[in-house]
Amino acid sequence: MTLDQLKKLYDFSGQTIVVTGATGVLGGEIALALAGCGANVVALHQTASAGEELKQKFGADASKLTLFIANVTDRAVLEETAKKIVEKFGRIDGLINAAGGNKPQATAAPGGTSFFDLPADALRWVFDLNLIGTVLPCQVFGRYFAEQKHGTILNVSSMSAVRPLTRVVAYGNAKAAVNNFTQWLAVHMAMEYSPNIRVNAIAPGFFLTKQNKFLLTDKDTGEFTARGKSIVQHTPMGRFGKPEDLIGATLWLMSPASEFVTGTVVPIDGGFSAYAGV
Repeated sequence: MTLDQLKKLYDFSGQTIVVTGATGVLGGEIALALAGCGANVVALHQTASAGEELKQKFGADASKLTLFIANVTDRAVLEETAKKIVEKFGRIDGLINAAGGNKPQATAAPGGTSFFDLPADALRWVFDLNLIGTVLPCQVFGRYFAEQKHGTILNVSSMSAVRPLTRVVAYGNAKAAVNNFTQWLAVHMAMEYSPNIRVNAIAPGFFLTKQNKFLLTDKDTGEFTARGKSIVQHTPMGRFGKPEDLIGATLWLMSPASEFVTGTVVPIDGGFSAYAGV
């Protein structure tokens, strides 16, 4: 394969890729990288202000960004948004489900709420955002992929799905379900509709985001908490991930370079999942 052919594998010019959670730290970095490779990025986000912040980050690539306010747990809104996207671009080529997160009320912590007292509404909030907020976009946008016999889906899982972590009971269970769903959907789409529809996931290790900052850093000093220090000690590469660490695997899984890859969950964790702690 020539250098020009290799470059074309990662040329997304003319493709329309939907990114949920694109205004988050990790989703935003992914959206920027796709636009840099020529894609038309459609960002689904919660608030107008968050959308404007993302647009500012795009800078010269702002023409590659289309913003829609859409709740990933509201099927009717997603369906209406999908129609508008197709009206504008003619088709949808890819979907990245980066929406997700945790909340303190669904976290069992020493000195805080015990597992036995975690409120059901907080647990449902985390389950809905991470699992239902992945399944519904796959249903809505996946229907277009089934009709056109082509499309790529990338879900965002977590290390807590692979290695059950203390405290984050709801988040870990929801992300474990995302792993299972990714494998199930990969088989379903390939066998029922087209082998040219691929479904994979990435499982980030530990990155400092808005959702987990309260667990990993002290809100007053900014120093790592005991949990944050323990995570770094159990990560062979000795650091937290940087948002750009996700880009290589993401572009590979969204591109023809991985056209024989489906149903996989790729860890991006600095070796955390490989380390036994001894």
